Amino acid sequence: MIGGIVMYQSNLEKQEAKLKQLNQKIKDEKNKIEQNLGKQIIRSANLDYGTLTTPQIKMIAKKVAAFLNQSQNNQ
Repeated sequence: MIGGIVMYQSNLEKQEAKLKQLNQKIKDEKNKIEQNLGKQIIRSANLDYGTLTTPQIKMIAKKVAAFLNQSQNNQ
Protein backbone atom coordinates (compact mmCIF):
# COMPACT_ATOMS: atom_id res chain seq x y z
CA MET A 1 0.00 0.00 0.00
CA ILE A 2 2.93 2.34 0.60
CA GLY A 3 3.90 2.17 -3.06
CA GLY A 4 0.38 3.27 -4.02
CA ILE A 5 0.53 6.22 -1.64
CA VAL A 6 3.90 7.29 -3.04
CA MET A 7 2.57 7.09 -6.61
CA TYR A 8 -0.53 9.07 -5.60
CA GLN A 9 1.63 11.75 -3.97
CA SER A 10 3.87 11.87 -7.03
CA ASN A 11 0.88 12.29 -9.36
CA LEU A 12 -0.59 14.91 -7.05
CA GLU A 13 2.69 16.81 -6.97
CA LYS A 14 2.87 16.72 -10.77
CA GLN A 15 -0.67 18.06 -11.01
CA GLU A 16 0.13 20.82 -8.50
CA ALA A 17 3.21 21.77 -10.52
CA LYS A 18 1.13 21.92 -13.72
CA LEU A 19 -1.49 24.04 -11.95
CA LYS A 20 1.17 26.46 -10.69
CA GLN A 21 2.60 26.67 -14.20
CA LEU A 22 -0.83 27.36 -15.67
CA ASN A 23 -1.59 30.01 -13.04
CA GLN A 24 1.72 31.72 -13.86
CA LYS A 25 0.88 31.69 -17.58
CA ILE A 26 -2.50 33.27 -16.82
CA LYS A 27 -0.86 35.93 -14.65
CA ASP A 28 1.74 36.67 -17.34
CA GLU A 29 -0.94 36.97 -20.02
CA LYS A 30 -3.01 39.34 -17.85
CA ASN A 31 0.06 41.52 -17.28
CA LYS A 32 0.79 41.54 -21.01
CA ILE A 33 -2.77 42.64 -21.82
CA GLU A 34 -2.68 45.35 -19.14
CA GLN A 35 0.60 46.71 -20.48
CA ASN A 36 -0.63 46.66 -24.07
CA LEU A 37 -3.87 48.39 -23.10
CA GLY A 38 -1.95 51.09 -21.26
CA LYS A 39 0.41 51.61 -24.20
CA GLN A 40 -2.49 51.93 -26.63
CA ILE A 41 -4.29 54.46 -24.44
CA ILE A 42 -1.11 56.52 -24.07
CA ARG A 43 -0.43 56.43 -27.81
CA SER A 44 -4.01 57.19 -28.79
CA ALA A 45 -4.15 60.15 -26.42
CA ASN A 46 -0.71 61.39 -27.54
CA LEU A 47 0.50 61.43 -23.95
CA ASP A 48 4.16 61.76 -23.00
CA TYR A 49 5.46 58.84 -20.93
CA GLY A 50 8.06 61.07 -19.31
CA THR A 51 5.59 63.54 -17.86
CA LEU A 52 2.87 61.19 -16.62
CA THR A 53 2.55 61.16 -12.85
CA THR A 54 0.85 58.53 -10.73
CA PRO A 55 -2.14 60.80 -9.98
CA GLN A 56 -2.54 61.52 -13.70
CA ILE A 57 -2.42 57.81 -14.51
CA LYS A 58 -5.10 57.11 -11.88
CA MET A 59 -7.28 59.95 -13.22
CA ILE A 60 -6.97 58.66 -16.80
CA ALA A 61 -7.79 55.13 -15.66
CA LYS A 62 -10.90 56.37 -13.83
CA LYS A 63 -12.04 58.33 -16.90
CA VAL A 64 -11.53 55.36 -19.21
CA ALA A 65 -13.37 53.09 -16.77
CA ALA A 66 -16.26 55.56 -16.45
CA PHE A 67 -16.49 55.84 -20.23
CA LEU A 68 -16.49 52.06 -20.69
CA ASN A 69 -19.06 51.57 -17.92
CA GLN A 70 -21.29 54.24 -19.43
CA SER A 71 -20.98 52.64 -22.87
CA GLN A 72 -21.99 49.26 -21.45
CA ASN A 73 -24.97 50.75 -19.63
CA ASN A 74 -26.18 52.46 -22.82
CA GLN A 75 -26.26 49.22 -24.81
